[in-house]
Amino acid sequence: MHSDQTSQNRSLSPSENKLTTIRDLTHEQIADLMAEFKQPAFRVKQIEDWIWNKHVENFDQMTNLPASLREKLASHFSIALSSEIARQVSSDGCRKYLLQFSDGNSVECVGIPSKNRLSVCVSTQAGCGMKCAFCATGKSGLSRSLKAEEIYDQVIHAQNDFVTRVSSVVFMGQGEPFANYDETLKALRMLNKSETLGIGARHLTVSTCGVVPMIHKFAKEPEQFTLAISLHSAVQKTRDALMPGVKKWSLLRLWDAMQAYVDLTGRRPTYEYALIAGVNDTEEELAALRDFTSGTLAHVNLIMLNHVSGSPFEPSSEARAQHFIQTLNAAGVDATLRDSRGSDIDAACGQLKQKYSSN
Repeated sequence: MHSDQTSQNRSLSPSENKLTTIRDLTHEQIADLMAEFKQPAFRVKQIEDWIWNKHVENFDQMTNLPASLREKLASHFSIALSSEIARQVSSDGCRKYLLQFSDGNSVECVGIPSKNRLSVCVSTQAGCGMKCAFCATGKSGLSRSLKAEEIYDQVIHAQNDFVTRVSSVVFMGQGEPFANYDETLKALRMLNKSETLGIGARHLTVSTCGVVPMIHKFAKEPEQFTLAISLHSAVQKTRDALMPGVKKWSLLRLWDAMQAYVDLTGRRPTYEYALIAGVNDTEEELAALRDFTSGTLAHVNLIMLNHVSGSPFEPSSEARAQHFIQTLNAAGVDATLRDSRGSDIDAACGQLKQKYSSN
């Protein structure tokens, strides 16, 4: 491992917002600012290109802007990019980054290469308040939710490091995206915009523990973003023990919400299921999972539980995973086993810790 140091919707007046990060400004606010500075309208697109596409660190790098404008922007605003605190490379080519923001909070994100394609797993919160029993992130608790631009930064950071265009993004890192709904949605739209990275909506996937009210809200969004549900058990008692953060939304309510989602969108959701030996891999658990998913449009993505230091849980056997797949497929349920990437650097599902470690 090595380290490298390398971020509101109301009207903003530059005189009263010294060192506000310019990336907090909307398109309309930047337009208003340029009008106030008596600059031509095309400056807005130039500034946005420098911020969101070229990802510059300071205003001096915005070389097609007049020096006087660059000086004026620098006197009133910051850019506030994240800094890379640590970078680890897996034997399978994945790269995990620990990024720190200007307030000292940090998150981990992962770049996952596959042939000529690059996927990025991003975090939506610094830490997590859902307290899932098998997840490293939940042990540290929640520090704060991220802003949309901080989520976007993670994608750009991986893209720049790999020197490869990002083709898909999964919101499956630290935090519960639907506990930070507005900023998560804003980040999705930033990634989807043709003026920025132009990643197709169906290649942008949000994973939630099952925050039912937000599933209903997400179903009504106009874009075709993809939805994944961290299920991990279809037995209420087991799921409550594994995932206390969503205990107030029963499996029955979740099932109803997902049926409504499919009916409204016509899109296929994914259920993520980490197989834990002796906990959710029994015949009773398998029967409940089969009943929960059969007759639905859903795909079941089985995951061999990844090791988390200090955890009492162990992964199921490969034979057990194949038995789950065969049983579900026989019931007409599409089920596959995920190829877990980056586990040797604690970059796989459930392993992100938000802390620097030399281990």
